[in-house]
Amino acid sequence: MARMLPLIAAGCATALATGLGAIPVWSLGERAKTLRPFLWGLAAGLMSVASVLGLLVPAAARGTGPELLAGAATGVGFLLATRRWLRDRDVHVGALRGAGVRRSLLVFAVLFVHSLPEGFAVGTAYAAGEGLALYVILAIALQNVPEGTSVAIPMQDAGFSRTAQFWTAVATSAPQPVGAVVAFLLVEQIRALLPVSFAFAAGAMLTLVAVELVPQAFRRDTWRFAAAGTVAGGAMMVVLSVVLGVD
Repeated sequence: MARMLPLIAAGCATALATGLGAIPVWSLGERAKTLRPFLWGLAAGLMSVASVLGLLVPAAARGTGPELLAGAATGVGFLLATRRWLRDRDVHVGALRGAGVRRSLLVFAVLFVHSLPEGFAVGTAYAAGEGLALYVILAIALQNVPEGTSVAIPMQDAGFSRTAQFWTAVATSAPQPVGAVVAFLLVEQIRALLPVSFAFAAGAMLTLVAVELVPQAFRRDTWRFAAAGTVAGGAMMVVLSVVLGVD
């Protein structure tokens, strides 16, 4: 039990790091309205590159083609089914309702699900040794920051408060300490599930980008700003991946 306490603390720290990503969105204030196409493009770029470099590439390195296809297809189905379920209901959070709230919930759902395999990665690395554990924990914490930005962008657009944006971003990473403990206790079984779980998360995230974020950003009069945001978000994640040595 004593050895798990630092692991739980590390998992909670990576979750709190996600909340930091909401701060840049707050600082824009009223300028966020004029920068919406850029911000939506930024979220699309961040999530697309994170899906490929942070999930699909590690999944391909660990698993087989059929595992990747099965995981990704399940992730696509999960996102489309969730989207349809939300569309058929009057979704509201307090006085806030409408397409912006539904989109915020979709982003939350996808990042929440994708945090579990990241927690698995933390737990398996911790079981392997302290050096690798520190590296993986730092990498995931840093990658969580721009993911928090992706959460805050649609929430700001929908009218959520700064406090709600911060804690919702943190909540998307709540599965990380849980997944870390489970993986530490069942390291061999969880290691075998990593390729499928990574591919599942990537399939859901890329589908979210394609059916929600891209149509929101790339409109006839906004596509240039959206393209600039997409390039900026993608470049940010590529640089982060290079710095952290993600492969």
